[in-house]
Amino acid sequence: MREESQNAFSTQYRVAGQTLIVDLGRRMRVLSSAPRGGGLRTTRYILNHQVPANPVMRGSRENWEHPSHYLRRIAGRLGVEPDCVGLMTAVPMTQLVAHREERDGMWVEGFATVGVTNAVRAGEPPRRADVPAGVATAGTINLILVTNACLAVPALVGAIQVATESKTGSLRDHAVPSWTGHPGATGTGTDAVVVASALRGDGPWHAYAGTHTDVGSMIGRVVAECLQQGLKLATRWADAHCT
Repeated sequence: MREESQNAFSTQYRVAGQTLIVDLGRRMRVLSSAPRGGGLRTTRYILNHQVPANPVMRGSRENWEHPSHYLRRIAGRLGVEPDCVGLMTAVPMTQLVAHREERDGMWVEGFATVGVTNAVRAGEPPRRADVPAGVATAGTINLILVTNACLAVPALVGAIQVATESKTGSLRDHAVPSWTGHPGATGTGTDAVVVASALRGDGPWHAYAGTHTDVGSMIGRVVAECLQQGLKLATRWADAHCT
């Protein structure tokens, strides 16, 4: 992680080998597109695990047809409850970035790994038909957002919408091209996003989390900052490994 000290964050997290472990401290409501525990659920733990780029091409013996099962095994090795939410990426955990925003006692914290070699513009044909769903290739943007606000289900959906808008805006601002070489990438083909919020009674209630709300504006800034720092690290990594 870059400048921010872990002590400055309310969310507990650590990197164990190739895995980021986010410990929410208690069960929270989570909405995500994660290959492990995706959808709407409650959990205490969120993982972001680094896998080899192009694992099928490398002849891995892991069961890549079932990323959820694979991530369950990883959780077991780490002593994490099996009902966790789990993500996969080929981005090294040394490129983990994090950022926090706070306003009037409400906060949003974000954790991200950013890779863009798999960048795509929404609407383009799929790039890789031979990679099973849920398996990350070299360029994935994984976003984990945690807030002490209690978000209604529509607000959780709105939070993911704002996070996606902010991510796409950052990619456009930095002129990230699609893998086809065409301009205007909007994301990557294997992106995932997780939003965790307090349960009812554990935090301030919010019915909405769009761009006109305080929590939505904080989400937008957190994602933009994570993307800015993550893209810098991705560029440095590419320069170091492609020369």
